Amino acid sequence: MVIVGRRPARHRGEALAGLALASPALLVFTVFMFVPLGMTAYYSLTRYTGFGEPRFQGLDNFGQIGSDPLFWRALVNTGVFTVISVPLSVLGGLGLALLLNRHLPGRGLLRALFYVPVVISAVSAGIIARWIFNENFGVANRLLTGLGLPEVGWQTDGPAALASVIAVQVWTSLGFAMVVYLAGLQGIGAEVYEAAVLDGASRWRMLRSITWPLLGPTSFFIVVYMVITSFQVFDIVVIMTGGGPQNATTFLVNYAYDAGFEQRRQGYAAALGAVLFVIVMALTLLQWRAGRRRDVA
Repeated sequence: MVIVGRRPARHRGEALAGLALASPALLVFTVFMFVPLGMTAYYSLTRYTGFGEPRFQGLDNFGQIGSDPLFWRALVNTGVFTVISVPLSVLGGLGLALLLNRHLPGRGLLRALFYVPVVISAVSAGIIARWIFNENFGVANRLLTGLGLPEVGWQTDGPAALASVIAVQVWTSLGFAMVVYLAGLQGIGAEVYEAAVLDGASRWRMLRSITWPLLGPTSFFIVVYMVITSFQVFDIVVIMTGGGPQNATTFLVNYAYDAGFEQRRQGYAAALGAVLFVIVMALTLLQWRAGRRRDVA
């Protein structure tokens, strides 16, 4: 009877201790995540300019989003940006990880050089990219003319401007994918490859049948993370193109920012933010379910 009576009290003490240790993180999450989410949900149902009192108007903002051509343009731009940049970043990071996982001279230096773009600020990366893709004196056009190719209107041609933003996104995310894949590769035991070599497996067969399947959880994490970050891209676009030309590089976050702080339609901007949140959550859940099916299979 004494033991049965003490165990719940001990468990309650452990739960309270765990809650006390987690309380700083919970407080940060509440202040910087849950409270803003709640405020976004509230303002999305109002007409609000940032001054005075918000006026409740129900789902009118969401109805305007459905008939807003610029929203659909921003959504398509964001989707194209994600569909192109994420696979390039994932496959490029995997290729770098496979290369730099070998015993190469200067391997540590090469890893550091490829990781540098990850740690520099997005503003710095955007300034560097704006200089590289400048139509008048940029390095990109000079390289093209040096190879006998025509110059590209990186700031005046829509597809070219979008391509330049994608290139910078891939450049700044390759190092992250590389480091995570390196950690995954180093978690695969050497005996697995030794057994495959004894069975006569080629390098390609080992990559396809051993390395890639065992890196499944790593790939899942990288893809989910990069899809979320690609839908949140903002700084690079503001510095490089400002959303132009002719809204060719206007993404959802940029459009929400312009609606809220340039047009003073903060209720509408909150509705755009709510839609973006739903889209990202839906994509994350779809990827999570796909990952679970793969693990069960």
